[in-house]
Amino acid sequence: MTYTLAEIAKQLDAKLVIADKPLCFEDSDINSLATLSGAKLGQVAFLANKKYLSQLSATQASAVIISPDMLSQCSVNALVMDNPYMGYALLANLLDTTPKVADGIHASAVISDNVKLGDNVSVGANSVVESGVKLDDNVSIGAGCFIGKNVSIGKGTSLWSNISIYHDVIIGEACLIQANTVIGSDGFGYAPVNEQYKWHKIPQLGSVVIGNRVEIGASTTIDRGALEDTIIKDGVILDNQIQIAHNVVVGENTAMAACSVIAGSTVMGKNCTIAGLVGINGHINIADDCVFTGMAMVTKDVTTSGVYSSGMPAAPNKEWNKTNARVKRLESLTKRVKELEQQLANK
Repeated sequence: MTYTLAEIAKQLDAKLVIADKPLCFEDSDINSLATLSGAKLGQVAFLANKKYLSQLSATQASAVIISPDMLSQCSVNALVMDNPYMGYALLANLLDTTPKVADGIHASAVISDNVKLGDNVSVGANSVVESGVKLDDNVSIGAGCFIGKNVSIGKGTSLWSNISIYHDVIIGEACLIQANTVIGSDGFGYAPVNEQYKWHKIPQLGSVVIGNRVEIGASTTIDRGALEDTIIKDGVILDNQIQIAHNVVVGENTAMAACSVIAGSTVMGKNCTIAGLVGINGHINIADDCVFTGMAMVTKDVTTSGVYSSGMPAAPNKEWNKTNARVKRLESLTKRVKELEQQLANK
């Protein structure tokens, strides 16, 4: 599928500025996106980070999505927008070549008799849809999925392949769930018994409720609640390989990067940003609009919005060994400082 630059400018609500050089026309055909350094004729690049400004002068792109303040440095056609990164996102959607999750009901899909199917529902090969399930209009279920009893999935939601949705889970409208994700598995609930029979499993009687426009990455796990539900609210985006434990609440529009975890019964505010490898303790409350940088460890309530960090960045091994040795001496150094302060106070 191709579009002219004029058509793209209209779709992006961008101002099209044609460069004064050969082969620069508003009816130039565009077929794909590329980076500034890798783009060729027929492709559009974008500049959203000034770190890549040095690549602008040499780009071979047919056009660049660019902000007004960078326009004077652009020697090719320009699609001028205040937010070039958003322009890139809109154009990526326009040129998206991702195939459908599924197309129609595959002959090998197993669907129970009392399932409620809306219009234009698709279920892929070897998927299982159990009794009491409700799939609203335009729901797409990929190959090899398991949809447990009494699950409800809202309009326009898509599940990629090999996803397991346990019983009684509720998923809202316009959600996207990537492959191998598990939603509604048992929370980690056990009662200690004795030394010989150490743990007694506690049935997890709650479920998972996912709002609208939620996106969940590949191989992510969201546990069902012990008594009440685990809740993921509208607009949340979760990366790959995330663990969300039982009875967690994640507030609206919060974003969470790969390999981060939230322990049980924590309530996360709305509009938070959680970087990769962040660990969040259980039974705590996090305020709205918090940012946790990579490898942060959150151990107690956070009541004020802001940026929080605690992870140790990598350093050369010799430097790290010296730092670690000094850390081990902190207790004795603290004691010596107190003794010196006391001596000075007694003079």
